[in-house]
Amino acid sequence: MEKVFVTTDEYNGRYVAMKSFDDNTIVGVGDNPEEALKAAEEKGFKNPILLYIPEKDLVHIYPVVELKSVATTGATNANT
Repeated sequence: MEKVFVTTDEYNGRYVAMKSFDDNTIVGVGDNPEEALKAAEEKGFKNPILLYIPEKDLVHIYPVVELKSVATTGATNANT
């Protein structure tokens, strides 16, 4: 199931701080993460959820990187 957090184009290309994943109330907005988080903190929100809202019709491409986990490497502690 897909969850839509922001339903307006008003924030395209900007960072948005929300109360939580369950409460999509926007508590801060900025052109960079620091601005959005500072705006949220000034309103009393210490741990908001930070999102970047891409510009309309902008495609994000991410490389697939092989991840090695403890289960696949057999490592038992951080020193191995």
